[in-house]
Amino acid sequence: MMVSNTTHKLCSEKKPNRSNLKKVSVKKFKLLLLLLTVLNVTQSCENSNDKMVKILEARYKMYNVKKNAFATEAEVAYYDSIIKSSDDGFFKLSNELYKGDALLKLGREAESVAMIESALAKMRAMGGKDSPESLKLLAIAYMRLAEKQNCVNYHNAESCLMPIQKKGIHTIQQGSQKAIEVYKKLLDIDPNDYESRWLLNIAYMTLGGYPTDVPKKWLIPNLNKDNSAYTIKPFTDVATNLGIKSRNMSGGVILEDFNNDNYLDIITSNWSLDGPMHYYQNNTKGGFTDNSKISELGRFTGGLNMIQADYDNDGDVDIFVLRGAWMHQYGRQPNSLLRNNGNGTFTDVTTKSGLYSEFPTQTGAWNDFNNDGYLDLFIGNESSVGESYPCELFMNNQDGTFKNVAHAAKCDVKSYVKGVTSSDYDNDGDIDLFLSGMNKRKILLKNTGVKNGIPHFIDATDQAGLAGINALTFPTWFWDYDNDGWQDIFVCGYKFEGSISGNIAKEELGIANDGSKMYLYHNNHDGTFSDVSKAAGLNRSVFSMGANFGDIDNDGFLDMYLGTGNPDYKSLAPNKLFRNMGDGQFADVTVSGRVGNLQKGHGVAFNDLDNDGNTDIFIEVGGAYKGDAFNNSLYLNPGQNDNRWIKLQLEGTDSNRSAIGAKIKVSFKENGVSRSVFRIVNSGGSFGASALRREIGIGQATIIDQIEIIWPKNQKKQVFKNIPPNQCIKIIEGEKNFSKVNIKRTVFPTTGAKSSICI
Repeated sequence: MMVSNTTHKLCSEKKPNRSNLKKVSVKKFKLLLLLLTVLNVTQSCENSNDKMVKILEARYKMYNVKKNAFATEAEVAYYDSIIKSSDDGFFKLSNELYKGDALLKLGREAESVAMIESALAKMRAMGGKDSPESLKLLAIAYMRLAEKQNCVNYHNAESCLMPIQKKGIHTIQQGSQKAIEVYKKLLDIDPNDYESRWLLNIAYMTLGGYPTDVPKKWLIPNLNKDNSAYTIKPFTDVATNLGIKSRNMSGGVILEDFNNDNYLDIITSNWSLDGPMHYYQNNTKGGFTDNSKISELGRFTGGLNMIQADYDNDGDVDIFVLRGAWMHQYGRQPNSLLRNNGNGTFTDVTTKSGLYSEFPTQTGAWNDFNNDGYLDLFIGNESSVGESYPCELFMNNQDGTFKNVAHAAKCDVKSYVKGVTSSDYDNDGDIDLFLSGMNKRKILLKNTGVKNGIPHFIDATDQAGLAGINALTFPTWFWDYDNDGWQDIFVCGYKFEGSISGNIAKEELGIANDGSKMYLYHNNHDGTFSDVSKAAGLNRSVFSMGANFGDIDNDGFLDMYLGTGNPDYKSLAPNKLFRNMGDGQFADVTVSGRVGNLQKGHGVAFNDLDNDGNTDIFIEVGGAYKGDAFNNSLYLNPGQNDNRWIKLQLEGTDSNRSAIGAKIKVSFKENGVSRSVFRIVNSGGSFGASALRREIGIGQATIIDQIEIIWPKNQKKQVFKNIPPNQCIKIIEGEKNFSKVNIKRTVFPTTGAKSSICI
């Protein structure tokens, strides 16, 4: 039986003193029983956290085996055992090379370099030759050693930002110098080795030698320029200045107000089952306080992604953690529903809520799929050959519990799902689904209506004209990129030939390649979509994992930031920022914006964290191996212009309290021309979660003529007129007037973190 909302609140209360209870008179016997109930509930709440922690610890031990490609400690131990039991010879030396690779994944770069160098020298002495594979292993080991000695150990705001310049240039240069020697050998062996060519250019860049010192025949030109003529003012990475100092592996991020003080907090996760979550609470004074321990969130490990919502309509935003992605049978890890107790702590209610399952996943979506005023949860699971993990649709029972109805709703899809997005794409009042993944067929599920409280879906992919996305894809979202009032679809390809670095090199050199592209599908207003990727300037390979969107210059058009990468250390591709030009095209402004981190980019969120009216970008940075952990980045927006804005904090009463799915239309005149901007309340992309508070740019408008809200439960409309810009307002469903939310601007320290425009 699910504990009620009131009972859950008791979880935050201090335990009663047993010695005092003994002194209570008989007349207060009823009070004693009440207090004992509180005690029992408190212990129950604590045990639910303990229980999930123990489950996660057990799964970590169970899956820390050599067959798990990401269990690096087990891999090192495995090769140690082979080496110790082998006679001297090529077999033993080959396993020393493998161990060197495993040490690299574990973050023991110096040992890795020494072991690989030693093994190669012994092989040559025995008459063997260096193979390209062994040379590539040596070269990347040197590159990683250089990164550890410079970018990691002496991290600054310029570290690994492409193009690497000024404080980003390595002080300890031997690692990159050695890597350059090896990459030259590799290119002499195979001039068409584009992976080595790309990494050679990057190695020269770390030494301050790009482009002048790069041999002309191997030069990839213009890596220090945007490939568009448009530039923006540079962002500044201020994460470490604000107390956000954890070094994570890959994971998710949520920006949200978790303590209801109107200031946005930051929560991150770490995909490893021994990697903890972090809760950075906004101190409202220009920084963040690490409340991971006192909130209990620091006890929970794992989770490549997270999504937030007030699932029980109690006014506190809760968290759902998604675990097990990419690991197939070793991804049989439980997800977690972490209930916000409203006092700075969280309680795991996964089992009590009925959400416990152990399917590998990283993607899901909160929405009210049956329009009953409570949020439901769709989870996209990763099925593959020989492993069937159907997608799940958990309907909210309105009492804190859920029921999986995916089969009855006809959305129990069996596919390798990597991205899920939900919205009402056909404006019929019902929430639909789009699934992206490692199967070539993408899936659009149209909600045809509710029967007996259960939504029913049909596969509308072919009918909608989306069957042509014949590629492996990853992050995706619904958005209205052109402000016509209809939700369009963005999905990013994740198929590459050979290596991501090789594909990126070919892209930069204008050489045809088989890598999948970015795909933008425009909503035709009739249930169909048209591929406008080429016209939008987005038919390029980016290989994004984490990604999201927001308006960086308050012009009313949504821009996007894509975190790129791959577990392979040789996959070094800059994260990408694209500005929406407002005419259907997007411009790559990564270089001028100074946000092109070469480290692995995962969860992304867009929000104005310092309350100056300009949208900032947070990205969780780090790879799949322990040796690939890196500092997260918070890119502070300097303000691109003097455009105006409005922030909307919506609260549902009849609809779900988070107002997820609410449709917003902001109308105004800019320079005498009437315009409208359309937004939907959600957390944005499928990997990384922005706050549910809407931040809407209105260009040069001096007054907002009208704000129109269509609430999701019953499609009722509310209209507010003549609203001054540059303020945050709260709108409650059904109330005639809005209220102003008083949020002061905070100053984030940038000393020692200054970035600059690259020339």
